[in-house]
Amino acid sequence: MPQIAETHGVPISTAQWALTVTLIAGAVATPVLGRWGSGRLRRPVVLGGLATVFVGSVLSALPIGLGPLVAGRALQGVGLALFPLAIAVARDLWTGPVLVSRLALLSVTTVAGAGLGYPVTAVVASGFGVAGAYWFGALLIGLTFALAFRHLPRSTTGERPQRVDLAGAALLSAGTVALLLAISQGDRAGWTSWPILGSAAAGVALLVAWVAWTAGPARRRGHPLVDLRLAARRGVVGPNAVTFGIGLGMYGLLALVVILVQGDPHSDIGLGHDVAVVGLVLVPYALLSVSGNRLARVVAARWGPHLLLPTGCAVFASAMLLLAFVHHHLWQALLVMALGGLGSGFTFSSLPMLIVPHVPRAETGSALAFNQLLRYLGFSVGSAASVTLLDAYGGDDAAFRATALTLASVCLAAGCGVLRRKRS
Repeated sequence: MPQIAETHGVPISTAQWALTVTLIAGAVATPVLGRWGSGRLRRPVVLGGLATVFVGSVLSALPIGLGPLVAGRALQGVGLALFPLAIAVARDLWTGPVLVSRLALLSVTTVAGAGLGYPVTAVVASGFGVAGAYWFGALLIGLTFALAFRHLPRSTTGERPQRVDLAGAALLSAGTVALLLAISQGDRAGWTSWPILGSAAAGVALLVAWVAWTAGPARRRGHPLVDLRLAARRGVVGPNAVTFGIGLGMYGLLALVVILVQGDPHSDIGLGHDVAVVGLVLVPYALLSVSGNRLARVVAARWGPHLLLPTGCAVFASAMLLLAFVHHHLWQALLVMALGGLGSGFTFSSLPMLIVPHVPRAETGSALAFNQLLRYLGFSVGSAASVTLLDAYGGDDAAFRATALTLASVCLAAGCGVLRRKRS
């Protein structure tokens, strides 16, 4: 983000939209592609999604301005919606303990992929610029498309694809964008200014309208964007709440560490390293997220799955607490990222195995799509809110500490909430 801001001459809060818009697109596209790919069209939907990501990568790489870059990043967000379809493929192919193992492995790939994607593309960007990183991404997507075309099986259900609630998708995306615009620009424009208040009010109103539409007309017509009744089931609502909280904390942590490691060393916060070092700092995050996946399976087998989410939240919150008070050397950032990766891998790898047993087989895609939607909404809010909180608290070392503590409290609240629900 700092390099994009410098290249295009915009504040970091504006450049951050190159990330935030991807996450919003992923949140909206997840339930849409989940329904289109629920039957016999699963294979073409996956391949079409990969093709869309390829086009977005090329558009982002072209030197034609920040607007096309953000548009390309939105197209790349479609790729985030393919995960529930991969889960549906796994449920078609495997059962029993093998299915549990595959679900955990697939889930942790989203965390490990982000953790490895940052350092690899950072190294590329340090040598070939931001455009070079996106060209490299286009190459990876092209290879992925070839592998998917060769190996992805067709759906075994033969069912017709479900109808898609396009009105609900429009309400959700518009409400999310309006609310995040207020969050990301409030400190610059003034929190009490009419544009910010109007954007926030419009965002809240649109999201309320989306809930009403989804629970009312869309449900009666039989094709809501997500099944909110399914999301509120016992055994599902807890993981969904944790997903949003940890998602918010995860991208908040990533943003704060990037700002810390790449920031001006003469300022209150900043270690002064280049973008390649920033990317390498995230390697421990990726490696420990995989370890968290394996550890979660051991804990579930020995003490029961009810401890997975509270423990994962506590570990991740401890990473945020450590960052708040220990952030003056590079090795400290590495330690924070390792601990955060352990908490993220522990939590995210647990979600499918906790949700799937509580939903009918035919509703697996819908339930996981809503969970994925909450994950990406959490990512979006964390991405925008971390920079905004840092500015709002004053932009100095005390502000950095306060921002980290705020995000840690969100993670702890999510863990305590699900633990209390389990006990009750």
